[in-house]
Amino acid sequence: MTGLALLLVVPLLGAALVALSPSQRAKDLALLGTLAPVAVFAWMAWSFDWSRGAADVPGFVGAIDWFAPLNIRLSLGLDTVSMLMVGLTVLLGPICVLASYTAVTERVRTYYFWLLVLQTAMTGVFAARDVVVFYIFFEFTLVPLYILISLWGSTNRKAAATKFFLYTFTGSLVTLAGLVYVAYRHAQHNPWTFDFAALAETCAALPLAEQGLVFWALMCGFAVKVPLFPVHTWLPLAHTEAPTAGSVILAGVLLKLGTYGLYKFALNMCPAAAIHYAPVVGVLAVIGIVYAGLICWVQKDVKKLVAYSSVSHLGFCVLGLFALNSIGLSGSVLYMINHGLSTGALFLLIGMVYERYHTRSLKELGGLAAKMPVWSTFMVFFAMSSVGLPGLNGFVSEFMCLFAAFQADSYHWQGATGNLLPGATPGELGPWFGFFAGTGMIVTAMYILLMVGAVVWGPLKVPHGHDGHGHGHDSKQGHGAHAALPTDLCRREVVILAPLAVLCLVLGLYPRPLLHVLEAPTQQMAQMLDHERRTNPELNRSPEGVAGVPVVPASLPAAAANPH
Repeated sequence: MTGLALLLVVPLLGAALVALSPSQRAKDLALLGTLAPVAVFAWMAWSFDWSRGAADVPGFVGAIDWFAPLNIRLSLGLDTVSMLMVGLTVLLGPICVLASYTAVTERVRTYYFWLLVLQTAMTGVFAARDVVVFYIFFEFTLVPLYILISLWGSTNRKAAATKFFLYTFTGSLVTLAGLVYVAYRHAQHNPWTFDFAALAETCAALPLAEQGLVFWALMCGFAVKVPLFPVHTWLPLAHTEAPTAGSVILAGVLLKLGTYGLYKFALNMCPAAAIHYAPVVGVLAVIGIVYAGLICWVQKDVKKLVAYSSVSHLGFCVLGLFALNSIGLSGSVLYMINHGLSTGALFLLIGMVYERYHTRSLKELGGLAAKMPVWSTFMVFFAMSSVGLPGLNGFVSEFMCLFAAFQADSYHWQGATGNLLPGATPGELGPWFGFFAGTGMIVTAMYILLMVGAVVWGPLKVPHGHDGHGHGHDSKQGHGAHAALPTDLCRREVVILAPLAVLCLVLGLYPRPLLHVLEAPTQQMAQMLDHERRTNPELNRSPEGVAGVPVVPASLPAAAANPH
């Protein structure tokens, strides 16, 4: 069995064992079911050809005929970007299980069963090479998370789960319609297929008007998942009501399904439409950055504040994508990983305090450095990572996305040669996008620092009747706790947070290895977009391109639409 197959099958086997085991053994079996994929991924990462970024080697690609009449195949494969996203997924798996050890005591087997199934679904999204297979995995991620929120969430969990499901499912149906339309157009001159590379080639050849329809159909599903302003309103409620592990998975991986979908589908399948509508998407991203940051200022619930911060952070991610140059694409992929690490850690820290004091209100928490120095140290560290403090991981990716937006000015074309003026970078945004997004960085720093200052320092405030061990004055047991928790973090909680802290520090101090492996795929995509920009007469970017003379090297790299 190949490594990729093991990444998909092992969590499912773990889920089956959990369902058949006694409740007291469920969490240990779930931990085993998430640790095994970490070992498998480590072996795959060691064997992967990072310099080539391809997956045409045993263990990284495979296909099985599934539905012959429409040539649908169970086709899976990993390229550089999908390898990194799968790595983030398998890393957060055991962390979420460990974080649930004391937080979940009711319907334990059911909880861990769906947690493991969700890991398989998320891995399948990043590995899919067939559009139908991608869509099945993409939609199936809704089911486990809906169940996790609705059964183990907070007071308003039913409404949060329903809103999450309806928003994402409705958007995904429009995306499905767009994908089926592309398959239909392909079948007019070729046999039916849902292979991604074939459909990307067909869609890229469509006129701009048709590409635009497909582009916005894709945006309907992926923008909701990001979420991009103004379709973000489901996220704060879902985050606030979800159990801690649900929030970590939602922030760490599930939101990245949207940005990954934009990178993989929208840019590859609809290059002309992506170029044409990049300023529109850029405006939405900038509005989300600033608007969500301002909303964070008035939040009294720490978890909701971090939830809104995700809207702002992922606005930077989308901005980098639609700068449509290599530095923006690399920065955006790096941002996906960094956001998953730092924001996931913040949700873990909030959950740890909630287990002890049963509140997330800024009015009831303060000065915790006096009682929880270890927790406070981690809180300050990950908050600074989220702000983008130089030396930590958030700075590198945020700077790259912002720099890409500043430099990506499409109005620097020279009419006589079709080349760029000195210092200009091919792209579609420009300084004003970077300027307004930069104000969002200032807003982010202010609300994060205010939150940390209130919770960590200042006068000591804890809810009346709670002793900081997970016990209230009228309770026999803490909220979901098997036994009294220590006032500060226990060894298990330190083990949960330590690897995330190490990664945030390493990626902040020395991001070069990760950026190096991203160079090939992002430069390939940037060249493909630049080729489209210069040669597509409907875009009217270059007089030579309009005249039909390509202003690109004669030997363009293999189509970015097929990174595998």
